[in-house]
Amino acid sequence: MQLAKVLGQVVSTAKEPGLARFTLLLVQDASGADPERTSGAAYVAVDLVGAGVGEVVLVTTGGAARVAAGADTPTDRAVVAIADTVVRSGSVAYQKT
Repeated sequence: MQLAKVLGQVVSTAKEPGLARFTLLLVQDASGADPERTSGAAYVAVDLVGAGVGEVVLVTTGGAARVAAGADTPTDRAVVAIADTVVRSGSVAYQKT
């Protein structure tokens, strides 16, 4: 799993039927010691937990994403949790406000 930050939503009226029940989020991986700092290319992930813009989330990839979303849905990445707190080396690196 990877920590990432939600940047926005992707709205699609025409999509594979298995994706109809999901919101698609635009996310970017967290970098360094601060989970709110991001780097790399932004990507789309299926939202399984109701995450919102600006939240730090856990993203799973590959087979784990497909299992989480349901085996009938073509999914490479899925948001599976919203982070409340991230503790790194005994110190709070992120606290949801």
